[in-house]
Amino acid sequence: MSDSRQLSPDTDPEDSPTVRALAHAGTHEELILGSRAYCREAAREYDIDVAFSPVDWEVSTRAKRRAAAVKRPKLSTAEVGEPMDWQRAADRLGRPVEDLRTCTLSLTWDAYQSFDVGEWTSTLRHELVHVEQFQRYGTTDHGPAFRERAAAVDATVRCPPFADPKYVLTCAECGNVVGRRYRDCKLVREHDQYHSSCCGADVACSEERE
Repeated sequence: MSDSRQLSPDTDPEDSPTVRALAHAGTHEELILGSRAYCREAAREYDIDVAFSPVDWEVSTRAKRRAAAVKRPKLSTAEVGEPMDWQRAADRLGRPVEDLRTCTLSLTWDAYQSFDVGEWTSTLRHELVHVEQFQRYGTTDHGPAFRERAAAVDATVRCPPFADPKYVLTCAECGNVVGRRYRDCKLVREHDQYHSSCCGADVACSEERE
């Protein structure tokens, strides 16, 4: 049985019925329903220009470093700031417009369980800005236009950490954390080949235990 006690509507100043329902989602289906309802509410309140019919929804139980993500077709000629001619792109690629314009908003279950409801609704507004950019330009990024728009809708720009890293790399001199990794990688295996940026000292690697 999931524990969503950390999600309290008291942390959200709006305290709307939608937020209260979202705060107590106990299943993947309830998370999708609550998040989708909140996104529609937020789009109206913050004037976010999003069409929801071409947006699919899913819950990820695997993601460790992103609270949510917009999965979308990669269009090589798309550029933020340049309106997308969807029909022209579809004709060029030989694909239906509906396929090209469809994106998936993937919600990370662990993040939802770790965040308070204010952090989660901020995350959803962040993703709505990505959807808005994608539907307008055919692509999205975290550039200046995104940051400005995110600030306008009171959305976080960076995802707060929600998963404990498997490996922590620290400066052997002062103990400062200089890196975190969620899986085995070259940096973990060859950490003795690196030096810390703070002290120029050796880098120690420790594996977090559950």
